Amino acid sequence: MLRPTRAELEAAAGRSIPDVVAPGLALLFVGINPGLYSGATGRHFARPGNRFWPTLAGAGLTPRQLAPDETAELLQLGIGITNLVNRTTATAAELSADELRAGADRLRETVERFAPRVVAVLGVSAFRTAFSQPAAAIGRQPEPLGGAELWVLPNPSGLNAHYQLPQLVELFSTLRARLVD
Repeated sequence: MLRPTRAELEAAAGRSIPDVVAPGLALLFVGINPGLYSGATGRHFARPGNRFWPTLAGAGLTPRQLAPDETAELLQLGIGITNLVNRTTATAAELSADELRAGADRLRETVERFAPRVVAVLGVSAFRTAFSQPAAAIGRQPEPLGGAELWVLPNPSGLNAHYQLPQLVELFSTLRARLVD
């Protein structure tokens, strides 16, 4: 995958990228929103510093580390990807609370339509705002979402300095263990 130019990144603002979903997934990951790099490439978690792909492999959710242009292979593993807000921005801080709450409604509709077994929102702060759950913590949530078990995990963006790769792998491994129960 070629790196987008500065002009291509700037032109990606406000774009959307397609969800990677199918009926009956075991796991649906929910990003906050696509970054400019993802908008420019049309790939989820595409920025080279994003730790999503190494985390999935390290946690045993994929048999090897996939690249962003191999996203479709996730469906064969029963894994999908969507976003709370499907508007490309430079940072998630550009999203309004209203957009995040509307994203929660969009996510409920997606979950009801595709019926994944587990939904994992990647970003506790965005989850708290989107779902009006100010005390939500990382891990399995007490209430399901549209019949799916609901989890909140840290955002794997390289901008999230609170969690390093080993911690991300450990938390995602807890989710993987739950999937094989």
